[in-house]
Amino acid sequence: MDLLIKNGTIVTETESFKGDLAVKDGKIVCIGSNLSFQATEVVDAQGMLVLPGAIDVHTHLAMPFGGTVSADGYLSGTRAAACGGVTTVFDYPMQRKGMGILETVKSRMDLCAPEACVDYAFHCIITDLNEGRILEEFKEAVDFGITSFKCFLVYKKEGMMVDDGTLVKILLAAKEAGAITNIHAENPDLIDMNIEKFLKEGKTSAWYHYMSRPEYVEAEADKRAIHWAKAFEAPLYIVHMADKEGLEAAIEAKRAGYPIHIETCPQYLEFTCGVYRREDGRNFVCSPPIKNSESREALWEAVQNGMIDTVATDHCPFQSYEKDWGKDDFTKIPNGCAGVENLYPYMLSAATMGKITYNRAVELCASNPARIFGCEKKGSLTVGKDADIVLYDPNKEIKVTVSNMHSDYDHTIWEGHTMHGYPIATYVRGNLVFQDGKFVGTPGSGKFIARAPHSK
Repeated sequence: MDLLIKNGTIVTETESFKGDLAVKDGKIVCIGSNLSFQATEVVDAQGMLVLPGAIDVHTHLAMPFGGTVSADGYLSGTRAAACGGVTTVFDYPMQRKGMGILETVKSRMDLCAPEACVDYAFHCIITDLNEGRILEEFKEAVDFGITSFKCFLVYKKEGMMVDDGTLVKILLAAKEAGAITNIHAENPDLIDMNIEKFLKEGKTSAWYHYMSRPEYVEAEADKRAIHWAKAFEAPLYIVHMADKEGLEAAIEAKRAGYPIHIETCPQYLEFTCGVYRREDGRNFVCSPPIKNSESREALWEAVQNGMIDTVATDHCPFQSYEKDWGKDDFTKIPNGCAGVENLYPYMLSAATMGKITYNRAVELCASNPARIFGCEKKGSLTVGKDADIVLYDPNKEIKVTVSNMHSDYDHTIWEGHTMHGYPIATYVRGNLVFQDGKFVGTPGSGKFIARAPHSK
């Protein structure tokens, strides 16, 4: 054996039990009690939880946006992921007019492959159908392992938005090809109307980023996307759900049996829109913005009762000086916050404090992401699956500060937040990549994950 982890508490989405776990050639080969294999490395996990590595299915690494590029590239972003117990990240390459899906994805793979510290997969953002040629490429993309496509119902001026007719064509083509459609749901016309009004009135602080995109702006678009998905019985994955009204519509559709999946993010679970009144409010600017306390409470209830499927991060940090471009005009603030290193510690900390179970944290951050997005060898501690493993000390407390994170940004919205319990080691396919606060992996060791077609 290459690795034997003994005496830990193994946590799956359904149960927790004392046991040992053996790894050979990057795979889990045995789980049991009192295993006595000879192994190259033996780890005593007494007092530790042994967890599957998390899968962050929503990151934007080296992403051009707002006149700059997100602060974490593929090296620093995946390094940070490893140090937070995330063993697979999904990035969002953006297809543009004249470009094909695989052309778009492969160009990002070329950038990612030499730097990735954990395994990686891609959704592809569709912005233009290229006279229908893109729809014809869906099956080829699925065969290649790209089984999810994203649409923006916003960012019209930036040339990223799709209209309802295009959305329906994508929903139908994705369904036929065995893919799922991801949706960023906000209404651009209402946003533009609000922005115009506030700028005329000289209301330019970060607070008006929220006020220009309040609950109803997201809720309308959520409901519209759900309506079309239901009408054509097409699978839909709503990214970064932040508002109560849209959440309720998605839950109603799920309960009626439609293949609707809901993602939320830690920032929507932890903060409320009051952060935009803070002196550093511009640092919290993301889209959709963080909402009111009523929405926050509804999201937590859905996390606890099983209606939210996944928690991911929308990791897209920018440097302080870039956020400061919007100091006197919120429309100039690059949208995005840090999160990939904080995802698993935050949700596991919630479990340590009794808000959810550890099993539910595993389900939200590992098992469900793997299941929904066809990562057949990921997401659980099961014989035959990849040995993506996190050792977690429930008694270790860490206060987050930018200096103990492993990204390339110079600030974090999580500054000063105490995590109750923390990962002490991360393995990707049996290889140690993080230990006791330090990245110990090798850039370029991460592998592309080709995914299985989507199924209900």
